Amino acid sequence: MGARKHERAEMLKAEKKQKAIAVLRNCPTSPRKMRLVADIIRGVEINRALGILRYSKKEASVKLETLLRSAISNWEKKNEGQRLEDNQLCVSEIFVDGGRMLKRIQPAPQGRAHRIRKRSNHVTIVVDKMVNKEEAKK
Repeated sequence: MGARKHERAEMLKAEKKQKAIAVLRNCPTSPRKMRLVADIIRGVEINRALGILRYSKKEASVKLETLLRSAISNWEKKNEGQRLEDNQLCVSEIFVDGGRMLKRIQPAPQGRAHRIRKRSNHVTIVVDKMVNKEEAKK
């Protein structure tokens, strides 16, 4: 491997160490409802995001709060020597994908039937150090 490739690989490895990921699969909530809550905490500092989720009225916020706590715990496991209070962490990425769909039949008048789609979703949260705008330009 060349010197540039090696340096790039080391840089990517160091960046990956700072990120922590948590995934929630087959959550029985529609993706549309989950995205409403996910959009609120995207890019927000983690303590503020936990506060937002704690006092939100949406049902999806309870599941996202446990997922965010899991991501924070994963970050602590990766960075054992560092304290959580010393690092300013934020929700750098959060995305909601559609999961499996349960298809059910609802009886309708005159011998017909309507299809009911019970949707689920997959949520992925990435917790990373907060980047200042001045540092991002460099």
